[in-house]
Amino acid sequence: MNENNTVIFPVGYHKFHKEQVYNFHLNRWYSFGFARFDDMQEAGKNINSFKDWKNEMIRLADIAAKEKRYLNAAIYYRSAEFYILKKDSEKENLYTKFTEFFYKAVENENFERYKIPYKGSFLPALKLSPVGPKKGTIVMHGGFDSFIEEWYFMMKYLSEHGYEIIGFEGPGQGAALKTYGIPFDLEWEKPVGAVLDFFNLNNITLLGLSMGGWYCLRAAAWEPRIARVIASGHSIDYMKSLPKILYDMHIFFIKKFPDYTNKMIEKSIREEKGMQAWMIGNLMYITQKENPIDAFDIFLQLNKENLHSELIKQDVLYLTGKEDHFVPFKMHKLQVEALTNANSLTDIVFTKETHAQNHCQIGNIKLSLDTMLNWIDSKSTT
Repeated sequence: MNENNTVIFPVGYHKFHKEQVYNFHLNRWYSFGFARFDDMQEAGKNINSFKDWKNEMIRLADIAAKEKRYLNAAIYYRSAEFYILKKDSEKENLYTKFTEFFYKAVENENFERYKIPYKGSFLPALKLSPVGPKKGTIVMHGGFDSFIEEWYFMMKYLSEHGYEIIGFEGPGQGAALKTYGIPFDLEWEKPVGAVLDFFNLNNITLLGLSMGGWYCLRAAAWEPRIARVIASGHSIDYMKSLPKILYDMHIFFIKKFPDYTNKMIEKSIREEKGMQAWMIGNLMYITQKENPIDAFDIFLQLNKENLHSELIKQDVLYLTGKEDHFVPFKMHKLQVEALTNANSLTDIVFTKETHAQNHCQIGNIKLSLDTMLNWIDSKSTT
């Protein structure tokens, strides 16, 4: 934010690190407006492993905290927590530091916090009132292991353009998991329904980011109070995002050699061996499963059949980065072809010319938000 508390998103995708597994997330925090360019540049020079990542981010966070740069401190502690591969006290302590510094940084901002009753527990939510006359309501969430606070500046930007914004954490995310003990559940229409009930909402726009794009489309298939749905950065079928030979190998080993597969994955997690180890470790964490295959079985359910694209009758905006390193571009066409009964479908592919070619348009967040706002304005009837 600038001195007038207006949200500013820097434009550009930078080479902070030679490896995408680190470079993307360094760009992510900078692109969202949370991190300093110099800090991300410095971090990129000092990181060669997940252990380095954690130590470097904690170091930067501690410095930021001492200098009272609370927002920087918050996101650096979050960043350190991100690549811890399994649940332990350090992971939880870093999350606590993240939330403490985040809410200290924004304590004078105009938002409200809620706990939405859900299955005997609670879902956390943030609500931002519109600036000026209210145009409508946008309900927003992330995907996988995301935290609601990560999207705060995006929420603020949308509210500055006349929309009431309600962001929430669903099963497996943030405090819904860490504080209230709710593990992942792919039936996303249930938490969305709870949010709509709590705030007495109808005719809303539902926005899902990253894997949250899959979640929000799934919710739209079953929840008629959603009038418009925006999905950014998801795959219609996550296992089929893999090359076919890798997909077949995964399924073969899981079905034929489950004990051996569990042991090998557990070993890779202990030794922190790369992106796959992080992915499965996090899957076990958000699903609260004790062995990798049980968690992986849930991941396999994030597929075309369970998404039910054919049941979606709303107006749909589908955003894709042409060079998304998480989701191969071939999945874009499959999702477009599956939305056979949408009231309308607008699909947009961002390329490097606009600096928005990456996952969830990291590199040009403002462009993605302006695209969403223009589309909602064109489709709204209120």
